[in-house]
Amino acid sequence: MEFYEVIKSRKSIRKYKSDPIPEPVLERILDAGRLAPSAKNIQPWKFIVVKDAQIKKQLVAACRNQEFIGQAPVVICAVALEKIAWCRMGGYWSSYPVDLAIALEHIMLAATNEGLGTCWIGAYEEKEVKRILNIPEDVKVIALTPLGYPDQTPEPKPRKPLSEIISTDKF
Repeated sequence: MEFYEVIKSRKSIRKYKSDPIPEPVLERILDAGRLAPSAKNIQPWKFIVVKDAQIKKQLVAACRNQEFIGQAPVVICAVALEKIAWCRMGGYWSSYPVDLAIALEHIMLAATNEGLGTCWIGAYEEKEVKRILNIPEDVKVIALTPLGYPDQTPEPKPRKPLSEIISTDKF
């Protein structure tokens, strides 16, 4: 798929087919996340790939019972290794939220390119997700996404025109 077509066709999918994802496809998608840029190239991330039905069921409960999460054959949990992330401004700001957002968006765009759907999940109980996936206390859960073949075709969401979001030289 052409790059801009991938961007235009990415949508939040909330209904998935049960078809398994071939391992080479999954590996290409995950590799897109690995190739994402990060502050000082530290790559302060880890991606937990969940395929087990029982674990996915527990994640549904930890994600405010969003049932569609468990329908997908795979759920990816993106976590930040905060201790190694780059900090600036005297340690008041860490790069990990931006670094992980870039990496997960790479994964989501790669999934779209492969004909798969995703949905950024930010509504979850972090302590419960950590317990379910054995995530250490000092590691931050940034987001999860189900990953699978879409069983729906959502309409495009309205977007603001460029004239509303772009300014030149000054705010």
